[in-house]
Amino acid sequence: MKKVAPHWQILIALVLATGTAIVFRNLSQIVASDSTAHHFIEGVISVGDFLGKLFIQALKMIIVPLVASSIIAGIASLGEMKGFGRLGMKTLGFYMGTSFAAVLVGLVLVNTIQPGLENGKPNAEIREALEQKAEGASSNEKLKVAEAGERKPGDYADLFKKMIPPNVFKAATDNGQLLGMIFFSILFAIVMARLPADNMRPLLGSIQAINDVMIRLTQWIMVFAPLGVFGLLLPVVYQSGADIFLSLGKYFLTVLLALSIHLFLMMPLILRYVARVNPWAHFRAMRMAMLTAFSTASSAATLPETMLCVQKNAGVSKRVSSFTLPLGATVNMDGTALYECVAVLFVAQVMGIELGVAAQFAVVVTALLTSIGVAGIPSASLVAILLILNSSGIPNAEMAVVALLSVDRLLDMSRTAVNIFGDSCAAVCIAKSEGEQLSI
Repeated sequence: MKKVAPHWQILIALVLATGTAIVFRNLSQIVASDSTAHHFIEGVISVGDFLGKLFIQALKMIIVPLVASSIIAGIASLGEMKGFGRLGMKTLGFYMGTSFAAVLVGLVLVNTIQPGLENGKPNAEIREALEQKAEGASSNEKLKVAEAGERKPGDYADLFKKMIPPNVFKAATDNGQLLGMIFFSILFAIVMARLPADNMRPLLGSIQAINDVMIRLTQWIMVFAPLGVFGLLLPVVYQSGADIFLSLGKYFLTVLLALSIHLFLMMPLILRYVARVNPWAHFRAMRMAMLTAFSTASSAATLPETMLCVQKNAGVSKRVSSFTLPLGATVNMDGTALYECVAVLFVAQVMGIELGVAAQFAVVVTALLTSIGVAGIPSASLVAILLILNSSGIPNAEMAVVALLSVDRLLDMSRTAVNIFGDSCAAVCIAKSEGEQLSI
């Protein structure tokens, strides 16, 4: 019997999870008075949530050794650092350029569709729906917003401090701050490459062996991806419901349309005319990573699979991928920057606050910068949106953000897939500019 391809397994898991969640949600309303049936449904959802979290934790478990060994082996194997500065400038330039393009797409779409307006005026129905959702929000949602509201613009200057944490591995594992580990790994590799050859070779061989082990371990963990994806999506669809999507449907579709334009139009054009590769071949090469990103909603958790797809399927060298991808998972957030721009202008429209050209440009710049500065913080977009709303003088910002949380999970899954694809495009374009021969 022919084995089902891994990407089809994940797609089947997504469909099954969605269908099961919808059936269970309808059944829970029918059997609300039957405690036994209700407890059974809740138990199944809890088991699914448990399996999904186990899958994410397994992926996160291998991030630190995989990224550290990959960066060190990739850079140190060069033997000398000629061209390394050029590689860094290309990477940062690509990330800033594509993120800025993504924000502009969001800006154009939200001003064209105007999801928060009705006949040119603030939509009273949407505002009422936001207020009702905010009032009925869970304590956990309100706590997230309260914690995010405590952050100030100056907090994001700590981005440079995160590059040199007192305990690099603790920062990476406890707080998800990969930037410090990336900086340490680069320094380690540079110094290591300058050691006498007799001292450097055994160390490089050991680190390369560790990297090979981590790649094999990643492949083993991804065998359980369909089960993990099913468990991750089941509680999301079960808890979301359809009511809020009806009231926020125009906003939801605006974000998805903007993300789709960036993903299926902007990035393929860059691949075609900058890297000179077939965009659809690259989509096929990255399908497992994108499906994993969509289901986990975490760029960091998806990083092991992203590196695997870029190296094995696209043919990008470890030298390029080990530098561009970990850095991209930390600072390159095309989808997040786009989402922040749309969300802020949508709330402004609903609240009847008219933002002029200068104010909207400030939103664009702030969205671009905060998508970098808060990338490693839980609920990163939530923090950034609150910051931009407050700095723009838009009232009831906390209420609006609490309401947006109700549709944020599915949008988070979508923009994470866009983020991951953007990282992979950077790796391909930079590898091509470095004269590498790709397999796509």
